[in-house]
Amino acid sequence: MRWSIRIARVAGIDVKLHLTFLLFLAWIGFSYYQRGGSAAAVEGTVFILAIFGCVLLHEFGHAMAARHFGIKTPDITLLPIGGVARLQRMPDKPHQELIVAIAGPLVNAVIAAVLILFLGQQMSFGSLQYLNQPGVGLLAKLVPINLTLLFFNLIPAFPMDGGRMLRAILAMRLPYSRATHIAASVGQALAFVFGFLGLLYNPMLIFIAFFVFLGAQQEAAVAQMKDISTGLPVSEAMMTHLMRLTPGARLDDAVEALLRTAQHEFPVVDADDRVVGVLTRDDMIAALKRFGPQAPVADFMRRDLPVVSAFDPFEQAFRQMQDCACPALPVVDSNGRFVGLITPENVGEMLLVRSLQPKFDVPVWKRAAAA
Repeated sequence: MRWSIRIARVAGIDVKLHLTFLLFLAWIGFSYYQRGGSAAAVEGTVFILAIFGCVLLHEFGHAMAARHFGIKTPDITLLPIGGVARLQRMPDKPHQELIVAIAGPLVNAVIAAVLILFLGQQMSFGSLQYLNQPGVGLLAKLVPINLTLLFFNLIPAFPMDGGRMLRAILAMRLPYSRATHIAASVGQALAFVFGFLGLLYNPMLIFIAFFVFLGAQQEAAVAQMKDISTGLPVSEAMMTHLMRLTPGARLDDAVEALLRTAQHEFPVVDADDRVVGVLTRDDMIAALKRFGPQAPVADFMRRDLPVVSAFDPFEQAFRQMQDCACPALPVVDSNGRFVGLITPENVGEMLLVRSLQPKFDVPVWKRAAAA
């Protein structure tokens, strides 16, 4: 995730802080300082850090459950609204998704249970309403926090864990896309309920409603893409009519290509049709400003982009493009020769066309090309 900094690496997983989290922490410290001076600022900041420590453990619950099924988690990012464990891929089977989804809330349940046992008689359920009063210990305050995290995440709405659990349970009997559609509809209905209650009682519920509605919408879109692209090879999604650059080209050659085409990414290919890099429009413009039109393209092209095969499953290539936040992926044939390029823009257009047309044996654009 952009604007994130790595602060640790635990069990092979990078732990990152989004820069907005640091701003949030500073705001919390300042707010507490205004109420009670330096001591209150330290206490408030430590309390917030303890809460997000529980959030981090929650995300590690998801990550460890996913690892059990052979799914890696490159990183976990903490944001002001919570944590995000970035799985390399979603579980393939409904029961696996159910286990991965429920693992996070179970961590919060265990934390709350351990704290209640540790605190003993100090933690009668009748006293929970007084935990926000001064003088109440940090550990005691973390009990209702973890119970809140537990029950909030069990709400059957995306992007909460409860939404994924509902989808997994439905997918045991229904097609994945249908299960996702139902779970997303339930989530959006709950979003309207939260929004209505927010207008009457607590404006914070309006923010939650907005968060839930967008999460359900995004999950439905991802499921639709997965359904459309199932069985689709990269060769049917890539662009083939492209302007290429050579490793010896200069920036003025690239500018000419930019003006003559609608491309934003230009493959750099050698005499043997081997792709050696990709020059993006943004990199081209930045280099042109600093070094002028005679600078070599090879100095500014991206060499770190993964290369995919034309015969790879499109879904796998698309996931790869998302994971690396790549502007484009070069596509090669079985001999390693460059044959095309896939970009987020052309992928979006291709998926739109496929979602609007019936499932012909031969795609519309292929029949038109063959005519």
